[in-house]
Amino acid sequence: MTQHHDPIRPFGGFGLGLRKTHYDDFLAGPGEAGVPVDFAEVISENYMVEGGRQLRVLEQVRERFPVILHGVSMSIGSAGGLDTDHLEKLKRLERRIDPLWVSDHLCWTRTSAHNSHDLLPMPLTEAALSAVCANIDQAQDHLGRAMLFENPSSYLTFPEDDLSEWEFMAEMTRRTGCYLLLDVNNIYVSARNHGFAAEDYLAGLPLERIRQIHLAGHDPATPERDIIIDTHDRKVADGVWDLYAKAIAMLPHPVATMIERDEHIPPIAELLAELDRARGIADEALVPA
Repeated sequence: MTQHHDPIRPFGGFGLGLRKTHYDDFLAGPGEAGVPVDFAEVISENYMVEGGRQLRVLEQVRERFPVILHGVSMSIGSAGGLDTDHLEKLKRLERRIDPLWVSDHLCWTRTSAHNSHDLLPMPLTEAALSAVCANIDQAQDHLGRAMLFENPSSYLTFPEDDLSEWEFMAEMTRRTGCYLLLDVNNIYVSARNHGFAAEDYLAGLPLERIRQIHLAGHDPATPERDIIIDTHDRKVADGVWDLYAKAIAMLPHPVATMIERDEHIPPIAELLAELDRARGIADEALVPA
């Protein structure tokens, strides 16, 4: 049975992912420009080590900003349960950093013998939902705190599906008390690939459980390839910005917004310009009509 965990309070800041390319920018000393962000997010697995420069940098960054731990390998959808060694390493990092919150993805990445290092899609069935909820309970109880889980981008569906993704996520939050990390680009990508309305997805979510939004770029469709692909390697597309404005206007409270770039990482000024655009859209969306 799930233990009670303290609620995750809304936080309305704007931040960036901490990448090696930008370590010096985040660590700029007194009198230097620094990085005008409200938080930094890191890939948890990159710092689940003892010692090393990366961990020292993270500790220094944590002295300046709130930090979010965002995982990619928990494999919350694994039918065989979670890797307890992974959970223990994550818990040690969480205790060391005292993050704003800890998040991961609604997906599976491994079997008992193999880790694909890909965020693989879930069948949207009652059996899969039960397995996911059991795993979330295990993870939250091990960490002693509630977590956020991110909606995936997807390129296929399963014939066994009997729930929409938003119905799956709504019931997941109800059963486990977890919160949501809303990747607006992933909603845009999946809606385009599967032919549903992104607005229906938003309307079907428990909006009061959303604490963070990711914004990222994708590879558009081509004459040879009808689907669009989540790549995190380019600027946020106009359609994603439009969907972000709709999401912000629907939410009952402020949420943290982050620009996510994992490949072809540009100078930090380019990412900060996108973050300023997010601030402007959020400010406009929250102005009473």
